[in-house]
This record gives sequence, C-alpha cells and structure tokens, in this order.
Amino acid sequence: MSWGTDLWDQFENLDKHTQWGIDFLERYAKFVKERLEIEQTYAKQLRSLVKKYCPKRSKEDEPRFTSCLSFYSILNELNDYAGQREVVAEEMGHKVYGELMRYSQDLKGERKHHLQEGRKAQQSLDQCWKHMDNSKKKFERECKEAEKSQLIYERLDSDINATKSEVEKAKSQLYLRQHMAEESKNEYAAQLQNFNSEQWKHFNVAIPQIFKNLQDMDGRRTVKLGEMYQSFAEVEQRVIPIISKCLEGMVTAAPTLEDLSHLPPEQRRKKLQQRIDELNKELQKEMDQRDALNKMKDVYEKNPQMGDPGSLQPKISETICNMEKLRSEIHKNESWLAEVEGKHGSRSSYTDDHSQEHRSPPQPDPHEFDYEFDDDDPLPAIGHCKALYSFDGSNEGTLVMKENEVLYIIEEDKGDGWTRVRKQGGEEGYVPTSYVEISLEKNSKGAVTYI
Repeated sequence: MSWGTDLWDQFENLDKHTQWGIDFLERYAKFVKERLEIEQTYAKQLRSLVKKYCPKRSKEDEPRFTSCLSFYSILNELNDYAGQREVVAEEMGHKVYGELMRYSQDLKGERKHHLQEGRKAQQSLDQCWKHMDNSKKKFERECKEAEKSQLIYERLDSDINATKSEVEKAKSQLYLRQHMAEESKNEYAAQLQNFNSEQWKHFNVAIPQIFKNLQDMDGRRTVKLGEMYQSFAEVEQRVIPIISKCLEGMVTAAPTLEDLSHLPPEQRRKKLQQRIDELNKELQKEMDQRDALNKMKDVYEKNPQMGDPGSLQPKISETICNMEKLRSEIHKNESWLAEVEGKHGSRSSYTDDHSQEHRSPPQPDPHEFDYEFDDDDPLPAIGHCKALYSFDGSNEGTLVMKENEVLYIIEEDKGDGWTRVRKQGGEEGYVPTSYVEISLEKNSKGAVTYI
C-alpha cells in the first residue's frame, strides 16, 4: 500500500518548502557574514589611515598651529569612529550571524524529526495493511480448502463402493477445514477492523498533526527571520549616537573657522554681514510661520470642527525653538562683526513679543553645567527679567522659577540659549533665555535694551 496521490503531493510540497525556508535563512546568514566582513575591512583600513597620518615625532617637535592640532583631533575622532565600525561587525557576528546559524541547526533537527515521524506513521499503516492482507489471503485459502473437502465428502458419501471408514475420514477432514476457515474468517475480520481504525487515525490525527508541526515550524522560522532583520538594523542604530559624537568632534576640531577670522578684515566683514542677512531672512520666515500657526490655532479654537488646536502646538514649539537658535546665531555673528568694525555688537532687531501671545513654553535641550558659583564674591546685577513660563530647574546648575517671577540678570546669554540669574534671596543659576523677558540696565547712552 502507498499513500494517496494528493496526500503524497502535500507531503512532498511541505518537504520542499521547509527545506527552501532553511536554505533562505542560511542565505541571509551568509549575507550578514559578508556584511560584517565589509565592516571589519573598513574599520581596519580606517585605523591604518589614521596610523599613517598620525604624527611620528614627539609632541615637543610638532607644530602648534591651530590647523595642525585640529587635524590631529580629527584623526583621533576618526580612530574612535573606526572602533564603532568594529563594534558593528562584532555584534553582527554574535547577535545576528551566530544566532542565525544556531537557529538553522535547530531547525534542521526539528524538520528531520517531523519528517521521520511522518514516514514512521506511514510505515506503521503499511505494516497494518500487510497483516490485514495476509489474513485475507489465508481466509480465501481456507475457504477453498473447505469447499474442496465438502466436494470430496459428498462424492464419497454418495459412492456405494466407498467404505464407511473412508466416508468418516472425509467427514472429519471437512469439519476440520470448516473450522479452520471460520477461524481465518474471524482473524481477517479482526485485522480488517484494526486496519480501518489505524487508517482513520493516520489520516485524521497523525498526518494532520505532523503537517501542523511543520507549518508551525516554518511560521516560527519566518518570525525569527524578522527578528534578525530588526537586530541587524538595531546593531547599527546603537552606534549612531557615538558616531554622531565622533563627527561632532571633527566639526568642533575647527572652531576658529566659524568666525571667519582666517579672512582679511574687509572680506571677513562682508562675509559676516552676508551671513547675518541670511540668518535674519530665515528668522523672518520662522516668525511668519509662527504667526500663521497661531492664527490657525485661533481659528481652530473658535471653530473646533475645523481641527484640533492642540495638534498645532508641537509645530509652534518647534518654530519658537528654531527662532531662538537663529537669534543666538545672529547675536554671535553680530559680535564678530562688531569686533571687525571695532565696536560692541548689537542684538538682532527682531524681537519676540511674548507678552502678546499665550502659548506653551518651548522645551530646552538637556544641558549639564560645570560652572562653580563663588558666593563670597557675587556678580553684580546687569539687569532684570520676568519669567514668561515656569521652569523646573531639574538639570545641575539651573534655577527653579515661577511664571511672572522677577529675577536679577548677572550674566547675559553667551549664545547657548541660557541666561544666568539671581533670585532676590541670593540663589543663582541658569534659566532658558526663551523663557524670560529680559531688560538690561542702561547702556552707554542711558537706554534700556530689550531682548
């Protein structure tokens, strides 16, 4: 006996599909291996490049020019960058490639077990069918022998020349054959009933369960593959913050170029003025966008069916933060321009009238302060400010303030978005510049400067 054609086709399809799934998983593992080898080679070449250009003389013999020192800093950052590429390669090897290969071996073992179970189930059914078939053939033989004994007995019983002994012997043989035929019949019936029961279990329980096991196995393979895709990306994501710091370090390595001090005075003045004009244009765009968003917010508040006013708040806060950054850049460039022109820099002509608007405060970036305050020699106040929003002062070096609280200014914003203030009780710290309305004491002409 052999399996039905449809069942056999299904089993073969599952056999081929599960094998294809394992082959595909191992193909992806091979891709990951080649990918991490690229990372290893890249990191090795970067380190070789850094080593090639690193100074080979003692520090005392090295030139002290800023451009040289900046280049050496860039080399150090690049060396750290190469280290992160090595981390990527190492984690891809351990968390992705190694895990894929281990899982592939487990999957092969599980697949082999399920297929063996299927073959064992079929062999058991074939054996059961063979016993039933043998008992059927024996029953057919015994029936033929009984029929033959019946004919012999009837022939001798009707033969007047046959002796009584011959007739009795034929009769005994007939009874024996009929008994054996009856026993064969009972054995065949029992084997047939057993085969029918085993066949039902085979096609309705055993084989469906094996098919389900193979299906579940392949489903888990698909899920595992998805997890490995995610792990592959997460390995890269985990090093991105450190790589960003390396790149930021490279940018920081050349800070003197930002103020254009390498240019002749007149060229520097023109370039700085051009930069200030461009920043002012960007600032005006942000202010226009803020005004437009606030108008739209007012419309939504008056007509809720047109939209949710709360949905505009994140964009409004982002715009305000952008404005503060641009103001900081403008102030910094104006200071450099004033240096060229031989006079003090002035603030940007653009102001942000917080008192005329009601909105949530922009969120400052997390900032750690390393400044130490000397309480024995407090700085003099150079102005005062009014808090537009409350501030929790959760970071080290910052100061808690409440909305509408008036504070003394003891140090202006140096372009980083923070102003150093003092409370009336003498407590000092930093608060976000964008959270306060500042007025400085009179300048050389006796006026008050508003920021």
